[in-house]
Amino acid sequence: MRLVWLFGSLALALLLAVITLQTPRPVGADAPATTFSAIRAMADVREIARRPHPLGSPDHARVRDYLLGRMTDLGLSPATAEGPLSPESIRRSERLGQNPAGAGYRAVNLVGVLPGLDPTAPAVLLMAHYDTVPGSPGAADDSTGVASVLEAVRAIRARGPAAPPLVILFTDAEELGLDGARVFFGGHPLRDRIGAVVNLEARGGGGRAMMFETGPGNAETVSLFARAAGRASGGPTSSSLGVFVYARMPNGTDFTISRARGIPGVNFAFIGRPEQYHSAAATPAALDQGSVQHIGSQALETADALLRAPTLPVAGGNLVYSDILGWFVLKHTPATGWLLLALTAGLGGLAAWRVGRRGAFSAADIGRGALDGLWFLGTAVVLAQAVRVLAGPMASRAQSADVYYTLLARLPWMEAATALTVLAVGLVLLTDRARLDRRLLAILIALATIGAQVLGGFNLLVLALAVPALGLTLTPGLAPKSPWGGWLGLIALTFGLGLVVQTLAPEAALLFVWPGLLAALAAAIAAMIDPGLGNPRALAPVGIAAVIGGAWLFGVGHAVFLGVGMDLPGALALIGLLTLMLVRPLAPGDRAGRAVLIASAACLVLACGLAVSARIVEPAPVTTAIATAP
Repeated sequence: MRLVWLFGSLALALLLAVITLQTPRPVGADAPATTFSAIRAMADVREIARRPHPLGSPDHARVRDYLLGRMTDLGLSPATAEGPLSPESIRRSERLGQNPAGAGYRAVNLVGVLPGLDPTAPAVLLMAHYDTVPGSPGAADDSTGVASVLEAVRAIRARGPAAPPLVILFTDAEELGLDGARVFFGGHPLRDRIGAVVNLEARGGGGRAMMFETGPGNAETVSLFARAAGRASGGPTSSSLGVFVYARMPNGTDFTISRARGIPGVNFAFIGRPEQYHSAAATPAALDQGSVQHIGSQALETADALLRAPTLPVAGGNLVYSDILGWFVLKHTPATGWLLLALTAGLGGLAAWRVGRRGAFSAADIGRGALDGLWFLGTAVVLAQAVRVLAGPMASRAQSADVYYTLLARLPWMEAATALTVLAVGLVLLTDRARLDRRLLAILIALATIGAQVLGGFNLLVLALAVPALGLTLTPGLAPKSPWGGWLGLIALTFGLGLVVQTLAPEAALLFVWPGLLAALAAAIAAMIDPGLGNPRALAPVGIAAVIGGAWLFGVGHAVFLGVGMDLPGALALIGLLTLMLVRPLAPGDRAGRAVLIASAACLVLACGLAVSARIVEPAPVTTAIATAP
């Protein structure tokens, strides 16, 4: 019965995650004038992305003239604003085979204004870049952003005038080094009028649009976004964890420049279908029109909310927040994280007290359960890294642009292989790893560590986690002796990790605090129903928590892997640990143990096969340039 609960809960969680990760249906051209329509926006995408249009090319001038005409039609009174390219951008463009001399070594921005009722009010800026890399039509990056801005302006005009002016900025030379944004924010007359920014970007050709970056002190901005995105097609996709991770990556967009000036705002991008990024395959026909609908409607609703707000957001404190399955945004202050941790401790303590009265576990068993979690984390990271390098070198070690883009095209294969690897290790834990020969398991971990270091380069994190994984594997008697010991041990481990992250980076602590609280609540309810977990009703709260929490974790894991998976595949091990915490009481009994271990081995073999297949198939064309990306 528990085997059915286990795989049923995981299957439902995966299904729910897949459903909520879908893009919304494109809205037709016959939609009301006040609504964002991807079909209307696609008319501009097709015209802009007919051919590649890097700076200095004839098509670059063609797109510029087309956009000036479209901006005039929308009543924006457009003008060009020029500025010099940086020496680094000139060298970069020449390396890429561009013709910066054809553009006079200058970036040409397009600036328009939709007047507001109060010309003295701080303005809202809608921004996207209109240049591409050589060889790519750039249907997503960033023709979708430009076309979405035009469609949003049309819808805002249809909704009636607002008090603040709306400034439209189509930047140039973003792909070279954010030069257009530097020119505008470096001295344009409208620069000091900007009170909030909405930027649109892309890295790939599909997927849900994420709000992945905010201005500093984002509490008011996130609160406004949460209200606005709830009205957008497909709902919100964003989290403070994603913002935290992106802030520590070496990437940048035009929003980087406005953020450095302390201007509040939001940055949107979709990063699915990565094989289209900076590729000749990035055509209008290949573009996911649902992604256009999602990013465009979010940009429209956010910009419109800013325009019609009594006052624009100001920098203050930050919020901890995340969308919940694309339905709504749950948010709280960083300090509230401590209260949630206290509540987790209270609920976990209640479950331990209730079960302890029956003598169903011991305090030592909770410790063994926590050590089991540490074993899983170390082993999963090591094996995930070893499987990942079967698909090619780490992105940080890519020797050429062609290698980088090939790796990016293999990213979906890497994600599937890594997820199967994590699942394989999790199934071993759920069936009691003491069943396996400790020496054989230790040899597997050691070989994986060596392989990861040789093929992927020296990685201190992998090596540091391999040592305790080997030690815990070879030490007998460390597996928990009861379901409650294993479950409460994982909750205790997550609680400890939550304490550390809450102290060091509260915006990222939700990854541990929220699932830990959910698991503690399920444990308390199950303990009150039946401390022995023999009553199926006691498993019901566990299953519910596993489905809802698992779906949220799978969505978070997908977004994180698309962002950092090429170099940090072990990030999915954290998702696996938290998922294990939710399903630990559903571990199958002894009779099913052999079958589950066979399934674990099959998952690991399949993972290796997928990784190697990615190297063979190379499911994307390659180009010759690496540009700054979100």
